Formats: sequence, structure tokens, C-alpha cells
Amino acid sequence: MTSSTIPAVRLVTGQTGASSSANELGMRPMQARAYAHRGEQYLLIKSPPASGKSRALMFIALDKLHNQGVKQAIIVVPERSIGGSFADEPLSAHGFWADWTVKPHWNLCNTPGADDVKVAKSKVKAVGEFLASDDTVLVCTHATFRFAIDELGIAAFDGRLIAVDEFHHVSANPENRLGAQLGQLIARDKAHLVAMTGSYFRGDAVAVLSAEDEAKFTTVTYTYYEQLNGYRYLKTLDIAYSFYTGPYIDKIGELLDPAVKTIVHIPSVNSRESTKRGKHTEVEEIMDHLGTWKGTDAQTGFHLIATAAGATIKVADLVDDDPAKRDRVAAALKSPEARSDRDHVDVIIALGMAKEGFDWIWCEHALTVGYRSSLTEIIQIIGRATRDAPGKTVARFTNLIAEPAAADDVVAEAVNDTLKAIAASLLMEQVLAPRFEFTPKDAGPKDGFVYGPDGYVEGRTNVGWNEERGQFHFELKDLVLPSSTEGKRICAEDINEVITSFIQDKQAIERGLFDTEVVPEELTQVRMGKIVRDRYPDLSETDQEAIRQHAIAALNITQQAAKIVTETASDDGTGELKANTSFVDGVRKFMNVRELDIDLIDRINPFDAAYAILAKAMNEGTLRQVQAAISARKTTLSEEEARAFAIRAVQWKRERGRAPEATSQDPWERQLAEGVAAFARFRAKAQAAEAAAHG
Repeated sequence: MTSSTIPAVRLVTGQTGASSSANELGMRPMQARAYAHRGEQYLLIKSPPASGKSRALMFIALDKLHNQGVKQAIIVVPERSIGGSFADEPLSAHGFWADWTVKPHWNLCNTPGADDVKVAKSKVKAVGEFLASDDTVLVCTHATFRFAIDELGIAAFDGRLIAVDEFHHVSANPENRLGAQLGQLIARDKAHLVAMTGSYFRGDAVAVLSAEDEAKFTTVTYTYYEQLNGYRYLKTLDIAYSFYTGPYIDKIGELLDPAVKTIVHIPSVNSRESTKRGKHTEVEEIMDHLGTWKGTDAQTGFHLIATAAGATIKVADLVDDDPAKRDRVAAALKSPEARSDRDHVDVIIALGMAKEGFDWIWCEHALTVGYRSSLTEIIQIIGRATRDAPGKTVARFTNLIAEPAAADDVVAEAVNDTLKAIAASLLMEQVLAPRFEFTPKDAGPKDGFVYGPDGYVEGRTNVGWNEERGQFHFELKDLVLPSSTEGKRICAEDINEVITSFIQDKQAIERGLFDTEVVPEELTQVRMGKIVRDRYPDLSETDQEAIRQHAIAALNITQQAAKIVTETASDDGTGELKANTSFVDGVRKFMNVRELDIDLIDRINPFDAAYAILAKAMNEGTLRQVQAAISARKTTLSEEEARAFAIRAVQWKRERGRAPEATSQDPWERQLAEGVAAFARFRAKAQAAEAAAHG
């Protein structure tokens, strides 16, 4: 039985209080930013959990109903539990000019079993009655809305506002019914659409909207950095993965502190991490780690556990199959006391529940056993711990993962889970970082940015920082800029989507982490270049190269800054690492040591900072074994890869006046030369085959 837990991501906030302060209309900063675009027909709001998206929609919907000629507003949520977020709100009490009200019979999420397909279908009649009425607001599930469009047709929703909450459930994939229907609504162009999400990408890496449809949306982005940095109480967010051998139940006791408010997500009974002793047995064993069971509370259904410290804690079991018991516990977790009383409950144990839309502001630790296949799901789970609450200064997410073992029959699966967990932490690092704006050298200063003690200096690659917006301005020598409107939009709004595709690319992360002979440019130029071309095949080569450069610059600057934060951390005397350098200072330190150009950024392995953490967290023998397994899987270049190297070689020759040589001491030059030779072989083979066919 071995274990080790290393924080992979650490964010130290500014505790400015800005994200929770309201203006004269009762709007927090994110809500005011969204409301400023209330006149747009198609509006996409990207904002983290707990930033107030539900209330932002109320403000926008009321304006559309009263001032923009919209007949009705239909709020569409993925499951009925989230429908409660759109209950009546006395907005005028805080300065707004109207209140938000939903007549009880038009909140279809209050119907028992509304998540059930049969019940969802039965609600279509109610949707039709609402459309024919003079009432203005309806709330229903995604499922009910899908069936309603199927039965009533797209035209029935003309002149209405359709607001889709948790928009990442939608996909541009034709098999995703809701995605196809929204595409039809956009094509008809007679309804207003507001889409809201806390994680605008899907775990399966399918685009949410087609490029044509997305171009019609005005995007309002409020970043995780702005949200967390503007909290009053939360100071530190840690995201870590922890490896274990043996049953996870033996390890989990080391990570559970009865004094810390914790949500534990146990693994699926069919997963590799499951003990196979049954989910109820696992819940009982987790409670044994917390203390001695003393019974259940008759009113809430919470288990009462006496801890070794002499306290009695309350544990909510959401794994229980008895609907009556589980519903009583779930109801107790939604009660007003759960929000107002820190000691209402201490630990929640769940399997499929307590993720998206679940609101427990006191949660300090989200502990998840086993890899979750969806990056969106992981971010939603992390979101459970990132609410701001009095007395809550530290929040953490820990992913407990089985370490690949030499005798493991499913060692390949274990390695894959490890890679995916690392990918998730890399992505979270990107999501939590401030926004980046890149321009070429000497582009000039941007309004609102502070460029250090000397200000903006021509001839340097300057770095500016806007504290209010949580945004950097970087100048990079030889940076390519996008030329088309779509290319500019992608560089401004969708770089994290490109990075997500790269981080999820198995070949990239395997070679970046475990191949000791990998040349960074193979990843940053060739692999990232292929991902951009595959994702945006209709863009020009200039736009594709601009997107590649912006994505790799954002990823590498984030990783190098985070590495500096980790390397400068010290033990605060409690065994906990204390960050001595903020992320912003880490960025400045990285950028100030040299004049940054795009070639230098391309020469950094995007995964080297993650490897440094992995090397501390994983058993050394296992790490070497995984490296050997990955290295043994090296394959010869495909024709497409050889072509990509040949194209880079032409650019290399143009810049240096000579072709790359296979005998060079520079590994990237050697790789380019090998690529050119391989492509020549493919060409010769194709020409010989063509000649034979005509001979």
C-alpha cells in the first residue's frame, strides 16, 4: 500500500471581494457584463459555477419581455434539480425595475420524475398550453424541450426567448438531438437564444456549435480567475491527483479529515477502481474511516458519526438505493439550513449525484475516486468546492487514481487513466489562468494595462497586466496574426478549446510526458499544427498558423508560470506547501528573463511542468515502466506527418538559407530532415504506383 498526494494546480486569490459586490441594479460584475449585451438575439455566456448565471438570465429575459418585443421566455435546464435556480426572485428589492416570477404550474421541473423520459414526454402538452397562454415564463428540462420541438415544430417558438442552461450538454454532432434542434432554430432566425455554461467544452471533445452558428453569437466571458480572485473569503484553491496501490478504501482514510467539509464521489461499480464488494459496503467502510456510527437523524436521514476527536459529524449518503431514504437526504441538503448553517452536514458521499448544479457553499474538499471520462464532469465537481463562504479560506479537489502496476492485466487502461487525469489538471490550470491577449512586438500599449515600473518601452517584448479584468497583454516577436474574422474570433475566444483538443490528444500527452527523446517542436509545431488543421480545415494557412501560435503560447506560458509558483513554494510548518509567488508574478518572472519570440516558445515541451509533478507523485519504478512502454510503441511517420515535417522544413530553409541536415547536432533539425526524406519516399512510392498503373 503506497500513496502520495502532490498539488498539481494551485491558485492563490486576491480576496478583493469584487465578484460578490453588486451595483445599483443589484447586479454582480458578471451579471452586469452580460446585461450590457441584452439586446443581442444570440448570446453565449461563459462563466464559472457560482458566478450568478441564473440571475443574469433573469435580468436579460425581463428586458427582452418588457422592452424587446419577445413574447415569452422558456428556460431549459438539463435536470429538474437545477430548475430551482430559476424560482421567484424579488429583484426590485435590490434595485432592479422588475421582479422575476414563475407561476408554479409553469415550472415543469417541479413535477415528480421530470427527469424520466416518459414524464418528460407527458409535459409536451403543458408546453403547448403555455405557448397558447398570455403567461411569460416557463421552466422545463432539456428532455421536455426536445420532445416539444419534435411534436410542436420549430415555428411554434417564433418570437420567444429560448435560454439553455448548462449548454455543454449540447453538441454539433447530428446525433445530439438538442444540438440539431438549436441549429434549426438558428437557421429559422425568428427566436432569441441565450446559452449559458460553466465549462464550454464537452468531455468527448465534440464542438458545441458549428462554426457557422457560433459566429452568430455574441460571447460574454467571465473567467474563473475573475470569479475566484474576487472572492471575499477563499484564499487558496488546490487541485491534486493522488496515486494508490491496493483497494482505494485503504488509501481514502489518509485523505479524509472529519473536520473538513467534504464531498466524496465513489467509483462506478463497473469501474476498475471499484472494490467489487458493493457500493453500500464502500460507503460503510468510508464512514468507518471517519469514526464510529451512532445512528441516523430522524428528520434529515443523515448518519451520525462519532469521531476520534470527540465530535459528532453528520454524513449524507446519496448512494442509498432506497428512494424514500435518498429523497429525504436530498431534500435536507436543499433546505435553507444547508446554506445558512455551516454545521448542517459535514460529509456527503455520492456516486452519480452532487455534481452539476448541486450547491453546498461550505464544501472545502471534493474527493473523487477514479478517473472521470468527461473533462466537463471534473470541472463541474471542482465547482462544488469553489463557492465562497465565511470562514472558508482553502478549497481543494483531489482525484484518487489507481497507480499502474507491473502485474496489472489492464496496465494500458491504467496508463490511459493516469494520462487523462494529468490532462484534466493541465486543462484546469488553463481554465483558472487569467486571459491572455497576444500581439507582435512593438504593437503599442493597450488601454487599461500596467506595463511595470518602466511602463511600455518600444523595442522590448512588453508584458501588460489589467488587474480589474484579470487579463495579460503579451508582445511576442515574430507572432503571426489571424487575417479573417473567424480566425480573430478563435484567437480571442476559443484558444482554450484548441488547447483542450491538444491536451486530450493521446499521442501528444504520451510523448510529451514519457518519451525522453521527444523534440518539443514535434509537439508544438507538428502535432498542434495537425490538431488546428483538423479542427479548422476551411481556414487559410495563415489563420491556422496564427491559431497554433496563440494556443501553444497560452499553454506554455501558463505551464511555465505555474512551474515557477510550485518551485518557489515552501512548507508553512504544517506539512502543507505554501505558495510564495502568485500566478501573475510567476508569469512576470518567466517573461522577464528573456525576450520572448515564438521560436523560443515552440522549443518548450508543454508537458515538462506536469512531468515534474508526476515524477514526485508516482512510484519511480512504475514511472520508468510506463516510459519504457510508451517508448516501445513508437511508430514510423505516416504520410500526413511526413508532409507536416516537410512543410516546416521549407519554412526552416526559408529562414536560414539552407535545408535541414540529418547529421545536425540540433535534434529538431534532424527531425525535419528525416521528415523530408520520409515524405520523399512516400512521393516516390506514389509516383511508381501511378507509373505502373499507366504502364
